[in-house]
Amino acid sequence: MDAEDSHSARVPLRTIAREWTRLGIVGFGGPPTHIALLRKMCVEQHRWLDAQEFEDGLAATNLLPGPASTQLAIFCAWRLRKTAGAILGGVCFILPGLVIIIGLSALFLEHDPPLWILGAAAGAGAAVPAVALHAASRLVRASQVRIGRQRGARYRWFFYAALGAASAALIGSYVVVVLLGCGLVEVLVRSRQDSAPGALAVAPTALHTLAVAGLGALTLEALKIGALSFGGGFVIIPLMQHDVVSVFHWMTGAQFLNAVALGQVTPGPVVLTIAVVGYAVAGIGGALLATLMAFAPSFLFVLFGARHFDQIRANRTVSSFLAGASPAVIGAIAGSAIPLGRSLHQVWHVPVLVGALVWLLVVRRGVVSTLLLAGAVGIILALVGVTV
Repeated sequence: MDAEDSHSARVPLRTIAREWTRLGIVGFGGPPTHIALLRKMCVEQHRWLDAQEFEDGLAATNLLPGPASTQLAIFCAWRLRKTAGAILGGVCFILPGLVIIIGLSALFLEHDPPLWILGAAAGAGAAVPAVALHAASRLVRASQVRIGRQRGARYRWFFYAALGAASAALIGSYVVVVLLGCGLVEVLVRSRQDSAPGALAVAPTALHTLAVAGLGALTLEALKIGALSFGGGFVIIPLMQHDVVSVFHWMTGAQFLNAVALGQVTPGPVVLTIAVVGYAVAGIGGALLATLMAFAPSFLFVLFGARHFDQIRANRTVSSFLAGASPAVIGAIAGSAIPLGRSLHQVWHVPVLVGALVWLLVVRRGVVSTLLLAGAVGIILALVGVTV
C-alpha cells in the first residue's frame, strides 16, 4: 500500500468535514493564514502529510490560475480521500465564508440600510485602494526571484508590471489579455521559438464579447475569475471592476469597494468577493451561482491534475509563462488602486486612505484590522452627522 492509499484508509470523511469547516470559520487573513493553518493541521498536528508532500502541493497550486490557498485545501483533502475528500474538503472550506458574506451582502446592499452601516461601508471602502497596494507589495519579492537576476529579465519584469498597472487603470475589461500576453512573451523570450500566442490571447476578449446582461454575463464573469486569475485572490479586483461597475452596471463604484472590503474581512477565500457581486445581480441565487462558477475550475484543476502536479512543476513552459504573467498581475493589482480611488468622493476619505496606507505599509499591520478600523471611523463620522 502506497502513502496515498494509507492516507485514504485512515482519515474518515467526517473528520475532513469537521476540520476543513473549522478552517473555513477561523481562516481570517487571506492566503498566508490559510496556508499556515493547513500546514499546522495536516503536517504538524495530525501528520496526515509529510512536509515534502505539503510543499510540493503548495508549489504546484501556486502554478495554477485561481485561488491558490483554496486549491491547496482541496489538494490536501484529495491526498487523504481522493475525489470524495477533495469535494467535501473544498466545500467545507468555502461554505462558512459564503454564508457570512451572503448575510453581510444582504445588510450592506439593502435599499435603505441603517446610518451606521453606510458609515462602516464608506470607511472600509476608503481603505480598499491601500489594501490593493499592500497586496501587490507582498507579491514583489517572490515574482522577482521567479523571473531571475539577469539584467534583461529584471528589465522585462518592470516592463510587464508597468503594462499590468496601465491596463488595470485604463482598460480594465482587457486586463486578462495583457496578463496572458506578458506570460506568452516571456515564454517566447525564453524558448526563442516563433509560436503563435495570438489565438490564446484573444480568448478573454471572446468571452467578454459573448457576455450578455444578467445571469449569462454573471456566469462568464465568475468563470473568468476562477479560470484566468493568475497570482492569487486579489487579482480578481482588476479583472472584475470595469465589467461590474462600467459595463454591466451591477454595482456602483462605492458598492464595489464594499464588496472588496467584505471579501477581505470575512474568513475563507478572498475570491468570495464574487458572491457579493452575484448577490447584487440576482440575490441569494446569484451569489450561489457566481460562487459555483468561480470555484468550479479550482476543483477541476485538482481533481484532474493532482496526479500530474510533479510534471506541472517541472514544465519549463509553465514556469516561463508565470515568470512573465506574475509581474503583470502585480502591476494590475497596484494599478487597480487608481480606479478604486476614483470611486471615493468625500473629503474625509483622503485621511482614512492615508491612514490605511501607513497602517499597512509602515506599521505593517494586517488587512482585517485596517478595514475594521477604517469602518469604525466611518461609523463615528456618520453618527456625528458627516456625509458618508
